[in-house]
Parts: sequence; C-alpha cells; structure tokens
Amino acid sequence: MVLLFALLLDALMGDPKQLWRRVPHPVVLFGRAISALDGALNKGGFRKEKGAVAILLLAGLAAGLGALIEAAPFEPLPQVLAAAVLLAQKSLVDHVSAVAAGLRRSLAGGREAAGEIVGRDLAAADEAGVARAAVESGAENFSDGLVAPVFWFVLLGLPGLFAYKMVNTADSMIGHRTERHERFGWAAARLDDLLNLVPARLSALLIALAALSSRAALVAVRDGRRHRSPNAGWPEAAMAGALGLALSGPRAYHGKMTDQPWINPEGRREAAPADIDAAVALLWKAWGIVLLAAAFATLA
Repeated sequence: MVLLFALLLDALMGDPKQLWRRVPHPVVLFGRAISALDGALNKGGFRKEKGAVAILLLAGLAAGLGALIEAAPFEPLPQVLAAAVLLAQKSLVDHVSAVAAGLRRSLAGGREAAGEIVGRDLAAADEAGVARAAVESGAENFSDGLVAPVFWFVLLGLPGLFAYKMVNTADSMIGHRTERHERFGWAAARLDDLLNLVPARLSALLIALAALSSRAALVAVRDGRRHRSPNAGWPEAAMAGALGLALSGPRAYHGKMTDQPWINPEGRREAAPADIDAAVALLWKAWGIVLLAAAFATLA
C-alpha cells in the first residue's frame, strides 16, 4: 500500500520546486554527507580502502534513517511521503520532455535542456544527437530513478530504498575514473553496479512489455552488454529496439570523442523530437505496469 500511494504521489507531484527551495531535498543532504567524507578521507594513502569504508558508512546511515521513518507514528503517511520523495518518475519524464520542447524551439534550446540530464558534450551535436541523448537518458534513468528504488523498497523497505539512493548518489558524485576519484570512488561505483544488476534488466523487460515488442527484448539481450556500463545498456537497448533507433555510439566527453559501439546499429540514427515523445509514452506505460503490480500486491 505504501508503494502504491508513493507511486501515485510522485506521478502527481514530482519534485515541487517551491518546497525544495525552502528545505533541502534528501538527496541534497545525501550529497552533502558524501562531500564531507570525500573531503575528510580522500587524501593520503589507502584511498581505495577509505572509499570502501566511506560508502559502507554512508549506506548504513541512510538505511538507519529509513528505519527511523518506518518506525514513526501515524503510519503509513511518513512512509508514503518518504518513498515518494525518493522516486523520480515525474521528474525524469519532465526533464526528458523538456528536450523535445527545446528542440522544437531551436537546436540551442534542445542542447540546453539535454545538458540538464546528460554528461556528454553537446556543443557540436545536431538535432538527432540531442534527441538520442534524451532517449538514452530517459531509458537509463528509468532504471536508476524508479525501478531500482522500487526493487529495493520491495525487498528491504525504506532502509533498502534509502541505502540504494545514497549509493546511487555517491556513484554519480565520486564514482568516476578521474585522478581524484578513481581509487576513492571505486567501491561506490562497484556497489552501485551490483545494486542495479537486477533492476536494470527488469527495466528492459518493463520497457519491452510496455511496447508489446519482442524486438525490444531481443535487442536488450543481444546488445545490452555492448554498453560501457554493465547495467545502463539493458534499458537503453530495450528502448532502442522498441523505437527502432540506433542509440549510444560515438560521443564527446570533456572535448574528446569516445568510440563507443552502437546499440541496435541497424536502427535509425536520425532521431527527432517525436522519438523523445514516443520514449516518454513508453516510460509512462512501463510505470503503469509497476503501478498495477503494486495495486495487485496490495489487494492480494
């Protein structure tokens, strides 16, 4: 029941900006804790070991916070609110849809909107490249922002959901192969990979079911492992197969081109705002499958 109402509340409200201007979002607080430990421990020797201690401590603290909320009075309201805040379906589709709206105004508008959700360089990207970036981000973040949080909530309740969000936030902040974080962030990146192993594949299945497309499932199984991430390629490949697009492929980071393989290479490369709209529609249909599963479990 908590999950059912949290899914509905997130879909209706998303991340209300007026609220988070007044109080910090929990993920912002998670980020501050991660930054504090990064500053305190990411120096001197044994950085890999210190990073492992840091992420285990952070995940434990987050799980403890989730347990405190689970034990709060007036249930299930605190649990519903806490879970809804850490689900990101509405926020995700709003950001992805903004790229389509931006492209319909101008290429510069599309690049600016896509820059809010992707880390690649878009200064030289054409309309097709920007549209593909939005579709890829939508598919990948459907797993990180909805399916994985739901998965860990179902398994471990709010402690599991809070711990997952802490690890996922840490991966986005320190899990990069930079000179500063390659060793200290190693454990956060590997733990995030582990926690997303099952949800990423479930996300691909949900996208294929939403599209009623065996092609999407086949492309996910065939090409999901071609992505540089062990997990992100699965929902991206399912989306590529469902829409008939070629995704991933070469892209620029920090001014340098990377030669990454295409996912569903036989698909169209000339993506357009209409493809972003189609991807968003599929994400809502996949969300609807999760909602129906939660409703069925509540009534069973």
